Amino acid sequence: MRRNDVARAGSGLLLALTLLAGCARGPDVDASGLALRRVVIYRNGVAYFERRGLIDADQVTFRVRKEKVGDFLATLAVIEAGGSSVRSASFPVEVGDGSGKDEAPPDPGPEVTTSPPPKDKGAAAGEKERDDEHEKVKLTLDGREHDLVVGYVAETPVWRPSYRLVMGAGGAQGAAPRADSKQAHLQAWGIVQNLSGEDWKGVKLSLVAGAPLAFQATLDQAAIPPRPVVSDQGEVIASVPTSETTLATEAAPPPPPVAPAPAAPGDDGEGYAFADEAEAEMEKGGGGKLRSARRTGAASAPAPKPSVRLSDREDARAGGQPAGSQLKRSAAAPAPPPMVMNPSPPRNMSALAAVAMEAGTTRYDIPFPVDIPDKSATMVLLLARQVPGESIFLFAPDGGVPASSSHPFRVARFTNDTKGLLERGPIAVFENGAFLGQGMVEPLPPGATTTVPFALERGLAVDTARDESAEGARLAKIEGGALEIERDWVTHTKYAVRNGGDLAARTLVKHPRLHGTRLHAPPKGTEDNVGTGSALVPIDVPRRGTAVLDVDERRLFRQQIDWLDQLADDAVQGYLKDPRADAAVAKQLGQAWDIRGKLRPAIDERDRILAEQQRLEQQSHELRQNLRAIEKNKTADELRRDLTDRLAKASARLDEITKRVIVLEMQINEQQIRFRDLTNEIKLLAPLAPVRAAP
Repeated sequence: MRRNDVARAGSGLLLALTLLAGCARGPDVDASGLALRRVVIYRNGVAYFERRGLIDADQVTFRVRKEKVGDFLATLAVIEAGGSSVRSASFPVEVGDGSGKDEAPPDPGPEVTTSPPPKDKGAAAGEKERDDEHEKVKLTLDGREHDLVVGYVAETPVWRPSYRLVMGAGGAQGAAPRADSKQAHLQAWGIVQNLSGEDWKGVKLSLVAGAPLAFQATLDQAAIPPRPVVSDQGEVIASVPTSETTLATEAAPPPPPVAPAPAAPGDDGEGYAFADEAEAEMEKGGGGKLRSARRTGAASAPAPKPSVRLSDREDARAGGQPAGSQLKRSAAAPAPPPMVMNPSPPRNMSALAAVAMEAGTTRYDIPFPVDIPDKSATMVLLLARQVPGESIFLFAPDGGVPASSSHPFRVARFTNDTKGLLERGPIAVFENGAFLGQGMVEPLPPGATTTVPFALERGLAVDTARDESAEGARLAKIEGGALEIERDWVTHTKYAVRNGGDLAARTLVKHPRLHGTRLHAPPKGTEDNVGTGSALVPIDVPRRGTAVLDVDERRLFRQQIDWLDQLADDAVQGYLKDPRADAAVAKQLGQAWDIRGKLRPAIDERDRILAEQQRLEQQSHELRQNLRAIEKNKTADELRRDLTDRLAKASARLDEITKRVIVLEMQINEQQIRFRDLTNEIKLLAPLAPVRAAP
């Protein structure tokens, strides 16, 4: 080996040793006598830590990593059996070197940063209270014997879910999977990473499928906000003040008296009542026993002091906030009823987590103590159960997969019939002992169904076409003799699906919904997902055949039309036949439509004979011109007689038309007046809702 290589190897080894030495850091938070007993990890980069123990001293000292002090102080909750005895929590404060005193003060407005501002490096009072990596936070207690539970929030890597789905896993236990079964076996795993600087030994681990609001706090840093400078410059008015106007208002009536809230059983109305939940399992080997704070009803002796305890479910209260933030309850609010948690019976799968759903938050409680060494990760089984599921096809064009514009995906479709939310994570799909592919599950609430693509199917091809038209007519508004109708602007999107395989193909078409439209008479099983702006429409395609899916979307629009228009007749006739129609409006419309039934034919006849009159007048004019042309032609006697005869017939018909037009005009004018009087009295302001066919 050459000398340079040896030198490089030596320097590399030195670098590795340096990195290892740097990684050997202490825990983020440490307190003598308070062992870590519980960890609740959220999906937002924080976790709730709970330490418990018996303290025989009047002070507890926490060693907190410097960058964690702000979060620790912002979320610290100290709860003691028998009543709280905490007097104060003290910590050192760094003070700058005084440089930059003449600089302009910063803007006092609120500021949000992605990380705490850097600290000054100058010497500070209380330097003896901190080391190179940690600062000391001291809790001063009243007395020496204390049964403490301390909770706080600290930064922690998010836990990540991972799923497995075995298709066709229905049937009896141990039976071979069936490809045609509409059942699937779902497994959910949670991946947890411990980067806290200490080993987690025998902790109770919970994973929460949610992300409560959390932010970085800098309570450990001194903050002196700038104040305005006031100077006395006399009585000179620098600007003309503007006036303020107050509008006259009536005095609001006094609010009704608030009824007093009922007091909780056994509560004196001043303290806080918490239920004790089976914590003995977590206290085994914990170096002591917690005194019970459980209420036992009227037969129990009243406690001398209201007791405060952290229960196993406190972290899920108040919208999923960590238990450490629940420091107070309203004195007027009733205390919750006592909760008793019985030991869980043995499970067939010992790694199966218990799923709890509280305040809209899903929590997975691991039923056994967990050991996770520092700087390591573990996978825990959260759930394993049969769920409704099947393998079908989904046509959903994706820009990232160009071929998907004409070919559908193979998808795993299953329903979350568990009690909790399934967070976003990867899923591996298996069937008949074979790996089919991977997909991504989006957040799936309880009872929801997801369709996860995992492969592209080229044995199916899809063609798409679209056309638009206006259809229908419904009464929308009648006021002041004016008529408005509603019509549907209809968009037909047709999907022609060709199947080149030997098996029938159940296919879902992900149809992008047009804004402001509704689905009309969708096929049975259609899922109109308003939140995603799409609809899943099913279609069954026969083997080696073609099927056409017609997606009918309609959007209402209004237009004002004449009463004698055919669309007006269609709209009124539809209203009169609708059992939901207003009886008074229907009666008035019926009377008006009786007159319209006479008026419309009269107008049509008048228009028809007026057109005939115009044609005969033109014909008569041409006949007269022809007669003048042959007036001196002695050889055209026969033609002259024919033209004269035709002119006489036209003149006679014109005389009849003239008489009939006069009669019709009189009838039309009379009926129009009656029709106008009737329609002016009709008032319809709210249209009937269109009848929509259920899918």
